[in-house]
Amino acid sequence: MDLFNRENITNLLPHDGIVNYHGKVLNHLEAQHYFDSLLHTIDWKNDEAIIFGRHIIAKRKVAWYGDEGFEYTYSNTTKRALPWTKELLELKNIAEERTGEKFNSCLLNLYHTGDEGMAWHSDAETDLKKNGAIGSFSFGAERKFCFKHKQTKEVVSVILEHGSLLVMKGTTQTNWLHRLPPTKLISDARVNLTFRTIVLK
Repeated sequence: MDLFNRENITNLLPHDGIVNYHGKVLNHLEAQHYFDSLLHTIDWKNDEAIIFGRHIIAKRKVAWYGDEGFEYTYSNTTKRALPWTKELLELKNIAEERTGEKFNSCLLNLYHTGDEGMAWHSDAETDLKKNGAIGSFSFGAERKFCFKHKQTKEVVSVILEHGSLLVMKGTTQTNWLHRLPPTKLISDARVNLTFRTIVLK
């Protein structure tokens, strides 16, 4: 018996990919507990990138955790996964139960205010399982999250709520870009967890 009725979760994308928004899967008290815990227990570091030969240090902070010391490379920088925390394992289990997927790592982002966002991109690193699912938890400030088709330029947007889960899978990363647009209207912090599956070579 499937307690979570996965088949009734609507696909937000019109074609060429699957994005399921599960909405708030945690109540407010649970979501607030995880938000506070993640702010204080995660080993946050400013995100770094090498773009056109320049070393860029972003305001946004990131962290990388996993089953083992996976190395993850993006924006020409490499990170080594830290051991899971208690809270991350709990959230991983919830994401796996909700989606029927298995994850072995998690990339976390801390956006201090609405001024911090993420430009258009797709999660297409070669280390990731091809067409594998990415389970994205949101905590803190509600933010708009956008998808844009690489060919047709169609745009689909959703507001990610405190304690919500969004899942990208299938050919989404191949055919769609996504971003977190900055906004002057939000002054509160947001923590985002993206559970992923790394394939060892």
